[in-house]
Amino acid sequence: MDCNRVFVSKVKRLTIVFTLLIAFLSIKIDTFAQVDSAVVPVDSAVAESADVASGEHGSAKHEKEKFEPTKVIMEHIADSHVWHLWGHTSLPLPVILYTANGLEVFSSAHFHHGEHDYKGKYNNYRLEEDHIKVVGADGKIDEEASKSILDFSITKNVAAMFVAILVILIVFISVAGAYKKRVGKAPKGLQSLIEPIIVFVRDDIAKPNIGHKYNKFMPYLLTVFFFIWFNNLLGLIPIFPGGANVTGNIALTFVMALGTLIIVNVNGNKYYWKHILLPDVPFWLWPLMVVVEVIGIISKPFALMVRLFANITAGHIIVLSLISLIFIFETLAIAPVSVAFVLFMDVLELLVAFLQAFIFTLLTALFIGMAVEEHH
Repeated sequence: MDCNRVFVSKVKRLTIVFTLLIAFLSIKIDTFAQVDSAVVPVDSAVAESADVASGEHGSAKHEKEKFEPTKVIMEHIADSHVWHLWGHTSLPLPVILYTANGLEVFSSAHFHHGEHDYKGKYNNYRLEEDHIKVVGADGKIDEEASKSILDFSITKNVAAMFVAILVILIVFISVAGAYKKRVGKAPKGLQSLIEPIIVFVRDDIAKPNIGHKYNKFMPYLLTVFFFIWFNNLLGLIPIFPGGANVTGNIALTFVMALGTLIIVNVNGNKYYWKHILLPDVPFWLWPLMVVVEVIGIISKPFALMVRLFANITAGHIIVLSLISLIFIFETLAIAPVSVAFVLFMDVLELLVAFLQAFIFTLLTALFIGMAVEEHH
């Protein structure tokens, strides 16, 4: 029996059934909408009489809330003091504030999703647009007192980063243990998955770009590659412990780019610094070239920071925008198209997750190689 033909036939049947079901549901929804519209005049008359008695407040109260895709998308890609799990269930995270009077630590659950203020040891606090503000005695936000607070809270992105670090530790401790137990033997299990990637980073990234000194920088390059890759993959998982936009947070990419900046310039040899401070140009052009070279020192890691941040954030925005189409058009007929595009984008994002880790590591190795290269 040709199993492939049977499988294709079953898939076609399921596709036809699914399409008919969607069409049926769409017709039913339209029918209900027509029935509701037929009843509108009666309800409108009642509403008008109620408005005469109680003013316009009644009609505003029953007005349907409009779906705002921009607000929803920005809430999903932004950082937060709670980690949404499903429905109305969320995981509260610790709030750590350093005030002028001392340190305050409490749970974000006290804010009840921003609906209530919390009376702390030193101040009253309010969660406004995921930023913690100090509330004065008059019940209004005290902007001056709020500016003096340093927020060291464990937010969703920080918690997700810790999860990624834990996963990396579990993976590499397991792989390291396998190497100790299987000395001289072929890799097996998780070891056989990770070893080709490590060899790829060594042979295709570190060696060609750094040269014979590559071994010194391998720990940093491997850490950067796997940290970005694991966080990118976890960010594609829509449910806990995924869904956080860690590598799409410019604060994280700034710190990673800063690490590259420090490593490159600390390990720069005399030829590297001579090219920057004493370039081989006419004397009258020297001041301008020094400025250009110094700007180049900063612009290279800046490009790393913006590239990673922009690509990962753009991917999340596109996926969320495609899902929002269902709620914008308010019909199930758009659902198959939206879901199909989302699945395509998710597959593409799997490639982007690896590609962005590769590009960041490759450019880091290239900058290090330029700094340690010896001229003869």
